[in-house]
Formats: sequence, structure tokens, C-alpha cells
Amino acid sequence: MAARPVLAGLVIDLSPLRSGRGFRIVFAVRLISLFGGGFRLVALPMQVYAMTGSSVLVASVTVVNGVAGFGGTVLGGLLADRLDRRRLMLASLAVETLVVGVFAVNTHLPGGPLLGVIYLCAAVNGVIGTMGLIAQQSMVPALVDPDRLPAAGALFAVTAQLGAVAAPALGGALISLGGVGSGYLATCAIAAVATAAVWFVPPTPADTAAGGVPALRAVADGLAFVARHPVVRPLLLLGFTQVLFTMPTVLIPEFTDRVLGGDAALAGLLYTAPAAGALLASLTSGWTGSVRRTGAIVPAAVALCGVSVVLLGLGRTAVAALAALVLLGCCQAVEEILRYSLIQAHTPDALRGRVNSAWLAQATVGGSLGASLMGGLAAVLGTATALVAAGALGAALVGAIALTAPGLLATRGVAPAFHDDTPY
Repeated sequence: MAARPVLAGLVIDLSPLRSGRGFRIVFAVRLISLFGGGFRLVALPMQVYAMTGSSVLVASVTVVNGVAGFGGTVLGGLLADRLDRRRLMLASLAVETLVVGVFAVNTHLPGGPLLGVIYLCAAVNGVIGTMGLIAQQSMVPALVDPDRLPAAGALFAVTAQLGAVAAPALGGALISLGGVGSGYLATCAIAAVATAAVWFVPPTPADTAAGGVPALRAVADGLAFVARHPVVRPLLLLGFTQVLFTMPTVLIPEFTDRVLGGDAALAGLLYTAPAAGALLASLTSGWTGSVRRTGAIVPAAVALCGVSVVLLGLGRTAVAALAALVLLGCCQAVEEILRYSLIQAHTPDALRGRVNSAWLAQATVGGSLGASLMGGLAAVLGTATALVAAGALGAALVGAIALTAPGLLATRGVAPAFHDDTPY
């Protein structure tokens, strides 16, 4: 009998899905959007390579999409604090549906698809998709109770992990069965259904005072809030540290070849291991809604990410490497769930759009810099030593951030445990 309460405390908390229709719709739309994005992740490179035979041009489309997405973080944060977030999400999905439709039409042009159209659509999709994601994240606190924010964060994490693992595989299968054009048409139809579903999400009225603030001043206000807040500031610094020093995937091919002496099959398993660990941690995240020392657990989890990368660098067998990467994925999921819920709870609604845009920007910029850092260290120190050095440095920086963040370490639960008079 005692095992049942323990199991209930581990299994992912589904209560946000039962709390109201609004969150259920947002959750379903997010899942659909991630699978649509997974299809495009496979379809666009394949289509561009079939057209040009150039990996450089394939990479350039990804760069265009990424740069546009970074621009979308700034614009999306501003708009999410000035407009009804439901309408912003609705508009972004409608435009994404149109973009996928243009991809489909472009594929079936009599003279063949036009590369310029692909670049244009990739740029529009990067901006609009990021804006929609910010609107989704910012509206969640209005749809669930504060004590259910960790559970909502865990459900969002599961959708991201399922999208990362399953969506590309399903996209590849869809392309092999019906071709790229048919896949675009199917994705367009599904996106149209998701767009219609957003009509049934409750409105999230905008802050009327925010509209009178000039755009640059509004961005500066958001950054100033982040810089001053005793909880939000270290949380974003921890996230940046995590993506900068503890994302070793760029070194997996070289590590597999030179250190483990493995083949492509082993490399595929190593790529999958962090997602498997993250999915395992998310599905057993029921405890995150009742834990008290949330402010201390986040830096501990990020530090363990660094330790996992060190263990990966020290490992000399496939089993050791896989175990280290599964541990890394588990720790990443825990810190992401708790960090998301704490940031939403400690950010005033009038600033959630801009703070969530900072969250996405630090992940985007940090991920790119982290890949460059890992590659540079590997060139100088060798692959295994580079992993050990990066992981150790990341863990040390986490300790330094934690020691200078008493407000975060003192945080209990999710909701602010003190009167938050941080100016904004």
C-alpha cells in the first residue's frame, strides 16, 4: 500500500490538463506545432539539397531561419506584453499555416521549386514561429493555478522531447511515402485545425499601460527587470551557463570515432541518450510540484549537468558514455521544469512576454556559442579533455552564480515567498 503514494508522487502530474479547456488547447496546439516543425526540419534540408546538391546552401537556409527566429524573440516579447496573447498566438499560427501552404505550392510549380521562395518562407517562419512560442509560454500562468506551474512546465518539456525524438522520424516516413509536397499539404491542413482550435482559448487581455511606452524603452525595462530581480536574474544566468558549457552533442561524432572507436549506429544512440534521459525525468516529475527547496535544486541540477559532461569525457566505453548522457538529459529536464515555473511565477504578467523572449534568446545565443566553444576546445585540447574542461568550468560557474544569489537559494516552492517589490 505504501508504494502507491510514492508512485503517485513520481508520475508526471497531469492536473493542468484537467484544470481547464484553455491549457488543454494550448498544450495540444504546442504538440501539433512541434510535430509540424519536425517535419519541416527534415523536409527543407532534403528539398534544398535535391535542388542544389550543396550542403552550404542547406546550411544557409538553417542560418536564415535561426537569425529570423532571434529577431522574433525581441518582437514577440514586445507584442506579447502589448496585445492579447491568444490573438497573437492565433495570428502566428495563421501565418505559419499560410507559409506551409506556400512551401507546398512552391514544390509543385511547373518549372520546379524556387530557392528564393524557400529563403523567404524560412525567414517569415522563423520570426512568426518564435513569436507564437513566446505567446504560448507567457499565457500559461493565466490558464493554470500557481502551484501547477511545475506540472505545466513538465508537460511542455514532454512535448518538446517527443517533438525532438519522434517528429523528424515521422517527417522522414511521410516524405518517403508521399513526397515533400504531399507532406507540406498534410502539415498545412493540420496547422489550419490547430489555428481554429485557438479560438476556444480564453482571451488574455493586454496591459493597457504598456502600449504607451516606446519600443526601445519597453525592451530596456524588460532587461532592467531581469538584471535587478534576485530570482529571475540568476535563473537566466544558470540557463545560459548550462547551454554554453554542457551541450556536448557537437562533439559526439568525433568522440564516437576517436575515443570510443564506434560507428554511426553508436553515434545515433549517443545523440538519442539525452532526450531519453530528459523524457524519463519529465515522466517522473510529479515530485517537482511539492518540493520545497526549488531555489536550491535548480543550481544543483545545472551543476550536475556539468558533472555529467565531465563523466562523458572520462568515459572510455559505450555504456559509460550512454549513462553519462542519460544523466545529462535527466538533469536538463529537472532544471528546465523548475526554472520555467520559477521564472513565470516571479515575473509580473505585464513583463512575461519580454522575460520569456530573454529566456529564448539566451538559449539560442548560448547554444550557438556553446557549439563554437566545444569545437574550439576540442581542436586545442582533444575531444575527451575538452569535455572534461567544459563540464568542470560549467559546474564551477554554477557554484559562483549560486553563491551570489541568496534570493534564489532562499526560494521555497514556486510562488514568491516574499513581497516582491522589484521595480519594473
